[in-house]
Amino acid sequence: MGSAVERTDEHVREYLIYRGFTGTLKHLDSDMKADKEKGFRVDKIIDQLQLFIQTFDLNGLKDYWGYLDRRLFCRLEDIYRPTVSKLRTSLFRYYVVYTVQLKNIEKTQEFFQRQAQELQGQPEWRDWFILPFMPAPEQNPLFSPYFSRQWSDTFLVSLHNFLSVFFLDCKPPQPVLLSFDSEVQRTTCLQEENDQLRHMIFLQGRLETQNKQEEMVHHKLPPYVQNMDRLGDTELDLVTSQRNPALTTTPSRNFFSTFLPQARRVPGKMPRGLPGSSPTQASLGRKDTAANQVRPYVLPEISDQQAGSTSHPRQRRHQDHEKERKELFSKPQIQVPEKRGESGDPEPQLEGGTTSSDPIDSPPPSQTQVSGEGQRGTGVLGVEHPFIKLSQEEYGEHHSSIMYCRVDCSGRRVASLDVDGVIKVWSFNPIMQTKATIMSKSPLLSLEWATKPDRLLLLGSGVGTVRLYDTNAKKNLYEMTIDETHSRILSLACSPSGTSFVCSAAAHAGPGRSGSVTETVPRLPNHLSVSGQLLLWDTKTVKQQLQFSLEPGPVAINCTAFNHNGNLLVTGAADGVIRLFDMQRYDCAMSWRAHDGEVYSVEFSYDENTVFSIGEDGKFIQWNIHRCGVKQSENSLPQDATGPFVLSGYSGYKQVQVPRGRLFAFDSEGQHVLTCSNNGGLIYRLNSSSDSGLEKVLPLGGHKAPVVTVDWCSAMDCGTCLTASMDGKIKLSTLLAQKS
Repeated sequence: MGSAVERTDEHVREYLIYRGFTGTLKHLDSDMKADKEKGFRVDKIIDQLQLFIQTFDLNGLKDYWGYLDRRLFCRLEDIYRPTVSKLRTSLFRYYVVYTVQLKNIEKTQEFFQRQAQELQGQPEWRDWFILPFMPAPEQNPLFSPYFSRQWSDTFLVSLHNFLSVFFLDCKPPQPVLLSFDSEVQRTTCLQEENDQLRHMIFLQGRLETQNKQEEMVHHKLPPYVQNMDRLGDTELDLVTSQRNPALTTTPSRNFFSTFLPQARRVPGKMPRGLPGSSPTQASLGRKDTAANQVRPYVLPEISDQQAGSTSHPRQRRHQDHEKERKELFSKPQIQVPEKRGESGDPEPQLEGGTTSSDPIDSPPPSQTQVSGEGQRGTGVLGVEHPFIKLSQEEYGEHHSSIMYCRVDCSGRRVASLDVDGVIKVWSFNPIMQTKATIMSKSPLLSLEWATKPDRLLLLGSGVGTVRLYDTNAKKNLYEMTIDETHSRILSLACSPSGTSFVCSAAAHAGPGRSGSVTETVPRLPNHLSVSGQLLLWDTKTVKQQLQFSLEPGPVAINCTAFNHNGNLLVTGAADGVIRLFDMQRYDCAMSWRAHDGEVYSVEFSYDENTVFSIGEDGKFIQWNIHRCGVKQSENSLPQDATGPFVLSGYSGYKQVQVPRGRLFAFDSEGQHVLTCSNNGGLIYRLNSSSDSGLEKVLPLGGHKAPVVTVDWCSAMDCGTCLTASMDGKIKLSTLLAQKS
C-alpha cells in the first residue's frame, strides 16, 4: 500500500500545481514529511475530534464522525453496533460539557436546537435538555460525573483503544483515490482470464472447424480411399490422381495435421495383407481416422500406360484389405509389443513376418509407427489416447540444472530453481514471460508456493533460513532462522489453509545428498547418520509452533505433502520410512518402511485413500493409509524416472544429481501420472487392467538431457505438463483431454 500512497501523493501534488494552489501545496508537503505510517493513525483521529470540540465546530464534528461510521464502523458485526452508538453519545456529551465549562451558553443551546429532532426520541438524552437552564450543572448529582477530569480521560482512552483494536483486526478500506492500484490489478487478472478463455475458445473452435473440414474431405474422396489403412502416402496420392485428376494437386489431410505437430513418418509402403496373415499383422496398418495424416507429396509424372498397368493390382489389393478389416473387427483386440527406437518413441514389431514377392510393399517393421505426437493411436489396438499433445514450448532462462519447478495454486505462474540458486518466476498464459528473478548469496535448496495468498513464495536455504518472498512486490517479507545445526532446508509444504507451513531441516552429510555435483565418489550408505527435524511454523506470527517427533530417531525428511484440507501430512525420509501425521493432534498416526534406501517423492492419491511413493530402489508403490504398510500396487520404474540422474559429457565428465523436486504428478482426475525420463516426460495410466499396473500412454519428449522434476497443471480440458531437465531447459506441453 505504501507505493500506492506515494504515487497518489505525486498525483495530488501535480494537480495542486496545475490549479495554482501553492498554499495548499506547502501544507501538504509539511504534513507529508511528518507522516510516517501513510494511512489511518488513531492519535491523529483523536486530535482531529478534539480540535472540532475546542473550536465549537459542531458541523465538522458530525461530518467527521459520519465519515468514520460510513467508511469504518459499518464493516463491524452487529454485536459491536451498541458500542459504536455509546461512543457517539459520549462524544456529543463531551462536546456539550465542554461548552458549559467555558460558559458558552449560546453554543450549548445551539446544540440542543439543531439536535433536538434526532435526540428527543432517545432515552439517554431525555434528562439533558434541562442542562442549558441550570445555573450550576456540575453540582447536580445527575451531571456531576461528566464534568470530572476522570470521565473525560476515560472516554478519550476508551475511544483510542477501540480504534486501535479496530485497525488491528479489521483492514480499513482504502480511499477512492487509492483504489486505482487495486483496479489495475483486477483489470490485469481479468485480462489474463480473458486471454485464457479466448485461448480455450480458439482451441475448441479450431477443433470443430477442422472436424467439419475432415468430414467434407471424406465426402469428396472416392469410396475406396476411405479404407486407406494399408496404403502409403505415395500410393494414396498415386491412386487418387488416377481416379480423379482434379484431386492430384489437393492431397487429403487429417483435421489435426494443420493444428498438431506432424508425427514422424518414414517413407515407404505398408505390407500388403494376405488371407493367411494374422489379425495382429493386419491391425498394425490400421490407424484411427484422426491419425491418418497424409502429407503433401509431389508425384512424378507417369505415362498412361504405366497408370493402366497399376490400376488392376491396386483394386485387387483394396478388396483383399477390405476382407482383412472385416476379419479384424470380428476378433478381440490384441496388444502390440513396443520397441523403442533410437528416437525413444514406442514402435510396434511385426509378428510372424509377411512374405511378399514385391519388395516395395514390404518395408522393415521399424518404418511403421502406430502412434506419434498429437495422434490418437496407442499401443493397444482400437484404444485412443486420453490426451492429445497440442503444443510444446520451451523456457530457457536457466543456465544450470533445474532442482524444483512448481506451478502456483491459480495455475498462472511457475517458480523454478536451479542448482546455482537462481529462481525464476514466470507465466506461460497467454505468453511466456519472466515476472521476477531471485538471486541469493546463500545457496537455495527448496521452494514452495504459499496457498493464501498465492503470490507468496517460500524459499529454503542451505544456511538454516526460510524466506517469505512476495512475487508481486519483488521483495522479501520475512526471513526466519530455523536451526543452525540443521541448516539444510530439504522440503517445504504449505497448509491448504495458508496459516502454517511444514519445514524439513537436515544436518550436512557430505556429497551424498547434495543438489547437483560433479562427482565420482559413491553415495554414503549410512542414511541414518543424517540427523533432521520436522517443524511447523505459523505464517502470521512467523514463529515456530512445534517440532514433530520422528521415531525411532531424528532423520532427514526428503519430501512432504498435505492432503486437500490439511488434516493429514505424509512425509518420506532418508531411512526409507513413510510417516503419516495427524495435523489436528500433531502426532504421527502411522509409519512403515516403504523402500530400500531413501524415499524421494511422495503424494496423496486423488481420493486420498492411498499414498504413492518413489524411492531409491526404483519402485513406484501405492500404499493403503487405512491399513498400515499394506501395498495396493507396486511397479518398477527405470533409473531415468527415479534417479540419481546422470548427465555425461566429453573427456569423461559426469554430472550426478540426486532427486530434489517432485518426481511424479497426477492429472486432474488422478487417473494418469507423469514421470521423468531421459528425453522428456512419460505419462502412464493408473489402475489399468494390465499385469504391470502401469500402461504407457503418451511420451512427451523434447529434451536433450535427463528430466529431473515434473509438475502437472490442469485447467478444464487443457492441461500443462512441465518437465525440467539437467541442461536448464523447461518444456511446457499443452494437452487436450479427450472425454470418452
